[in-house]
Formats: sequence, structure tokens, C-alpha cells
Amino acid sequence: MTCGSVDDGKSTLIGRLLFDTKTILADTLTQISNTSKKRGMEAVDLSLLTDGLQAEREQGITIDVAYRYFSTGTRKYIIADAPGHEQYTRNMVTAASTANLAIILIDARRGVLTQTRRHSYLAHLVGIQHIVVAVNKMDLVNYDQVVYDKICADYLAFATEIGLAQARDIRFIPMSALVGDMLVDRLENMPWYTGETLLDMLEKAPAAHTEGHEEFRFPVQFVCRPHASADADLHDFRGFMGRIESGIIKVGDAVTVLPNGYQSKIKAIQLGDAQLTSAQTEQSVTLLLEDEIDTSRGDIIVKTGSAIESVKQIDAFVCWLSETPMSTARTYVIRHTTRESKAKVGAIQYKVDVNTLEELATTDLKMNDIARITFKLAQPLMVDSYSLNRATGAFIIIDESTNNTVGAGMIV
Repeated sequence: MTCGSVDDGKSTLIGRLLFDTKTILADTLTQISNTSKKRGMEAVDLSLLTDGLQAEREQGITIDVAYRYFSTGTRKYIIADAPGHEQYTRNMVTAASTANLAIILIDARRGVLTQTRRHSYLAHLVGIQHIVVAVNKMDLVNYDQVVYDKICADYLAFATEIGLAQARDIRFIPMSALVGDMLVDRLENMPWYTGETLLDMLEKAPAAHTEGHEEFRFPVQFVCRPHASADADLHDFRGFMGRIESGIIKVGDAVTVLPNGYQSKIKAIQLGDAQLTSAQTEQSVTLLLEDEIDTSRGDIIVKTGSAIESVKQIDAFVCWLSETPMSTARTYVIRHTTRESKAKVGAIQYKVDVNTLEELATTDLKMNDIARITFKLAQPLMVDSYSLNRATGAFIIIDESTNNTVGAGMIV
């Protein structure tokens, strides 16, 4: 994910990255070249690759999250361009929730700004492990190392203050996204910087789900019973379909189905027509158990002995997404993995001022607000802490009357 303050060059950075890695289609390049000429620009405006909305191009800002895909010889990337404006905080949180690495851009002329701090805090909140602080527009300060060193020191002091420096991997790089210096190619403008280019950093960053041990979590989406099949082999078929949110499972592993606590062993793992001996994170598979167990959508299958908590009250940081403020008098629906429960707001402990990072007392939440909230649940949920598992530690809040998603939460 790229983030940072307004006009720090996020969209231009992505455009340059796509251009220099030769992943822009010829017709797309022709289109943005023609648009750039109409505006009187001598060079191609690479920010047009991500700012696709008419309102974005008219105002020269990013409003919605834009996802772009590119690949190198070693791996594939999905890169999200998050908006910098405060009123689009909810869009930024949406992009950050699935990111493994964040590139936080800083304009070398302006240094660390309020929005830089806000986005750093949000990246820390949603559990992004790797932070690259890109000091952009170095060409506008004559590639001055003193300016770069001061910005790095200022950012590190702030990151230490909020606990980001201690908990995350932070790296710094000077660059010029407009010129293309230090993104893919190393030009001759900054001989004093001997570190890696941005693409080198991305290539060496750990892939998703490769850092540390992850417990097996398999929320059941559907119980497959093909009663209408004429095939005698399928007459007694009972498969549990879903997506492995974390961990690895093998045939023969002992498992427990929650919340009922029944235990069994994995008899078979199917992926379409293929029979697997093991499956891992992000694979959508069908699990067959050795025993007939009462299991339905919303249950979760874990390895026996793997701790997971069944709770009827949760504490969480919530980002409010709706234009309608949160009401402590209303009942909401919390959707956690494939399970739902009605919920009431037990208490709003405090709201975070994302500009000053102060904890403020409040009785309601408005759009883009972030607060720590206690919910009381009608049905138990099997949850992990968000810091341990981003899939089973996250949930969304749904308005019963409209069925709109009004909030997103991260369990403490």
C-alpha cells in the first residue's frame, strides 16, 4: 500500500513503478499520453494510471482506493493507492487491512506532516509489519542529504513515540518518483545513498503468511451433502467447505470443531476433483472428517490443542465507515468470518484523535472516527487477537435496517 499526505506523489510512484517494470499495456500508455498532452504537459503524467475517477483527475487527488497489479521475475504484487485526505480515512483503512507492506511517502520539501503521522498510526493499528518511508521529490531540494537525514530523524522520533519503531520493520529511502530515481533504477543524483532501491526492498520483503507460526483456522462456509446425486459413492458424502484463513492442515491431523468442541481427524482434503494430502493458508478446500459431527456454517475447525477463545464480549478498535453516526441505543450485527451475532455497544472507552493521537471521551462515532469499543454479543464468537491473526481477529459491523456495512473492527 502507498500512503502519505496529499500531493506527496503516491499515484506518481505507482505509475513510475509500473512504467519502469514495463507492466503498462500499450493502449493504456497511449491513452494517458494523450490526456497529458491535452493538459499541456511535456511528459506523461503517470499518476493517471491510478487516478481513474473523473473527480480524481479534475482535482488531481486520490479519492477511492485504486488497486494495480504488476509482477517481476520472482513474484507478483498487488499495490493499493490509498487516498491522503482526512475525509477518506475509511478508504485508507480498507486498503491497509489486507496489506503486508506500506510505503509511506513524505514530500522532501515539507517533511513529516499531520497526515504522515495519521497514516503511520493507521498502518500500525491494522498490523502492517513492514514500513518503507520514501522521502520523495528529492529533485526539488537538489538531492540534499541533510534534508533527507533530518526527515528520517523526525520520523523515527515520532515512530518511537507511538510504538511503531519497536513493533515494526522500518526502512528509509530517498527518491524522485517523477524522475524515476531509486525506484527501479539507480541514477547518478544521490551517490551518498548506498542502500537498496525501492524494488530491491520489495523483492526482499517476506511474502504473506511466511513470518512466524500461524495456528490453523478454517471457518466453515458450507456443508456439502449432494443428496440428489445418483453416484453411490457420494450418497454418504459430507464435506465442509471453506477457506483456510491461516495455518496448514494435513490428512490424519486431529481437529476440533468449535463452538461445540467435538473432535475428529481429517479423512480427506479435496480441491475440486483433486485429492490433496495437505492444504495451507488462502486455499479454498473441502475437508472430510472421519466422524459424523454436527457442524454447520459459522462453526470453525481448528487443530486439537490449538487455543481459541469463545467469547460473548469483545474489546476492539473500530473504524466507523457510515455517514450515519453510531448509536449506543441501537442493535447491530457483527459478522466475524462466516458467523454472525447481534451486538450492543457496551461502552465507548475512548476515541482516538488521529491528528494528535490523543484519547478523547465520546458518546458516539461519526464517519472516519476510530475508537476503542466494548461490544456485548447475543451469540458467542470464536476469536483471536488481531495482532495474532488478522482473519479471525477482524470483523465488520452491519446495520440491521439497511444491511449496510457501517464499521470495521480489530479485536484487542
